[in-house]
Amino acid sequence: MKLVITKENELKEVNNNGLQKAVLTVFAKTLSYLFHPVFVPIYVVLFLLFMEPFLFVGYNKGQKIRILLQAVQMYTFFPLVSIFLLRTLNFIPSIKLDHRKDRIIPFIICNIWYFWMWYVWRNLPEVPVEMVVFAMSIFLASSLGLLFNIYIKISMHGIALGSAVAFLASLGFMYQISFSLYFTIAVLIAGLVSTARLILSDHQPSEIYWGLAAGIMSMLLSGIIYSF
Repeated sequence: MKLVITKENELKEVNNNGLQKAVLTVFAKTLSYLFHPVFVPIYVVLFLLFMEPFLFVGYNKGQKIRILLQAVQMYTFFPLVSIFLLRTLNFIPSIKLDHRKDRIIPFIICNIWYFWMWYVWRNLPEVPVEMVVFAMSIFLASSLGLLFNIYIKISMHGIALGSAVAFLASLGFMYQISFSLYFTIAVLIAGLVSTARLILSDHQPSEIYWGLAAGIMSMLLSGIIYSF
């Protein structure tokens, strides 16, 4: 509640809770779309290709664009097309995947694309091993998400962001590079998006936490596998 002066010079109480809620909802939806799970891997790839390209020293622009297009194809384009096809064929009631059961088939299909991306990159000598590890972590994260989805409506946003944050942290430790600013920004984004999912009432807090944990665990598992 707040006091305002009307055109008639009268003091009047105005309830602005509705406006605040509307603004928060728009903000939450914007964050949810910007950092949708199909976009998060692309942001990481873009960051490593063009902002901090220490993994791609000596790569020309054509090579970088080729790696980016491969990532967009498997992490964004094919998953989105698959979801729209499932909706068109009435396998799912909505592309928003509001219910736990609606996510089973999309998880399985995305697992196929993610596995293929890892398989392709691991056989391309020009792709740094760190990117192969990241690709495996995405596949493992999706697999863990499918398993968790049997019991809870685990947050896909949490899975994607948890994996991305853990990957950036692992690069910082591995190469002794000061990623403090980037890591802080990544953690802040993860926190804001997680809060946005709660504002929209799409998840319970436990579902967000398990999503983040699944993403982090997938990165740890991927690192352990490639350390042998």
